[in-house]
Amino acid sequence: MPPVPSESGAAPASPDPSPPPGDDRAFFGQPRGLLTLSGLEVWERFSFLGMQAILVLYFADTAGNGGLGLSEGSAASVSAAYGTMVYLVSVAGGWLADRILGSYRAVLWGGVLIALGHYAMSVPSAATTWTGLGLISAGTGLLKPNVATMVGKLYSTRDERRDAGFALYYMGINIGAFLGPLITAWLGDHEGWHWGFSAAAVGMTLGLLQYVLGRGHLAGRKARAEYELPPPAMRRAVLLIVVGLVVVAALAVGLALAGWLTLDRFVDALTLISVLAPVAYFAVMFRSPRVSAEERGRLRPYIVLFLASVFFNFILFQAYTTMILLASTNARTEILGFHFPAGWYTSALGAFEVALAPVVAAAWTRMGTRQPHASNKIALGVVLGGLSFLLMVLPTSGHSGDDYLMGAWWIVGSYLLLGLGDILLETSGLSASSKLAPRAFASQTMALWFLSLAMANGIQAQTVKLYETVSHPAYFGLNGAIAVAAGLAVLAAAPWLRRTMHPVH
Repeated sequence: MPPVPSESGAAPASPDPSPPPGDDRAFFGQPRGLLTLSGLEVWERFSFLGMQAILVLYFADTAGNGGLGLSEGSAASVSAAYGTMVYLVSVAGGWLADRILGSYRAVLWGGVLIALGHYAMSVPSAATTWTGLGLISAGTGLLKPNVATMVGKLYSTRDERRDAGFALYYMGINIGAFLGPLITAWLGDHEGWHWGFSAAAVGMTLGLLQYVLGRGHLAGRKARAEYELPPPAMRRAVLLIVVGLVVVAALAVGLALAGWLTLDRFVDALTLISVLAPVAYFAVMFRSPRVSAEERGRLRPYIVLFLASVFFNFILFQAYTTMILLASTNARTEILGFHFPAGWYTSALGAFEVALAPVVAAAWTRMGTRQPHASNKIALGVVLGGLSFLLMVLPTSGHSGDDYLMGAWWIVGSYLLLGLGDILLETSGLSASSKLAPRAFASQTMALWFLSLAMANGIQAQTVKLYETVSHPAYFGLNGAIAVAAGLAVLAAAPWLRRTMHPVH
């Protein structure tokens, strides 16, 4: 289980060394370091989402075609469990950066582990596949929560360019999300799945190279951990981590050899942890003497937003599992005579987010104080996520068998709704999280948000097992209806949320 948030804090390390003065407006009026960090995220998302675009197809493909031969339900479940593990480890990655490694080294070593994991997956064997997924999970857990922290260090708290800088940073994320599946899915479809994984490995390597070469433009590159543990506590923590990893690995191997730890049981264990971990986090915060009564009052609406994130991301993450399986078997992969791999559908999600994010931002700016409350934006995002699944009921209904083909625009339209919902929910959710979190736990805001993503994947890992046992209209219709109902419930609670979420607007 991810570490429960600690309330004991070490003294902050000495101030970070500053980048060269000429860097301040060298990148479209933004600090030069933003280019380095955005470039890293382009390649990290290229490799991560490029691999995810073909992972479930690789799991479900026959051994004769280079796949693992899992059933569709099992393939989707294992893919979701992998996502669960990534976001659970991300909680530990934030703590390691804060207390032991520092952000720069955490991101560096995280990137190295990700690259090694993709290289392992490029070797055609089941053993290297599982080893690679473990390395990528650990690496992403170190890298993902700490890159955003480094972006924040480029600006003072009062720098008006901060929001625009993060907007450029998130655009880089979506550029990688768009480009990755185009390359990996094409290679997987035409040359073999492991060629697609190799492209992901090369992409992460390029990201690491530009990160190291651009390190002189990053704040904090030579600093120790911001809240570094005292030497005795550091040695004790490192020893406990090493011993713990060895014990867990030995126990897992022993249980697997004994036939008790099967793939299904491992998935079930991850689901259980993904549900219990946030319960433990919230319990610690509610009971903490360092949380004031006023802050405790703001935690209650945050639980609502946390659950809204779970409902939405439960749908979003299926863009890389059940939706890809549906696209590969029941959607046309041809437009105007041009044939494309099923994995390319996931690129539409990144493309929509790149195109729509500036439009949404401009709309909020134009509306000014008349724009919807943050809770309403989040609720609308959840509703759109549910509608993206309800839309799929139409083309999957009225068929006597499973050999039908729907038009490509049904999948693209579903991803359009999903992409818009993601923009509304993620931007408002992260902003609200940072403002609602108690002061004593402010540094762990991202950890809480990652736990909502872990829970969404953990629940998905169980639900997707039904994908091949119920009809497609029933599967997408029920899941979509639940998400819409959850979004409408948040909208109904809007008066209470506006009152209790102050100062969030």
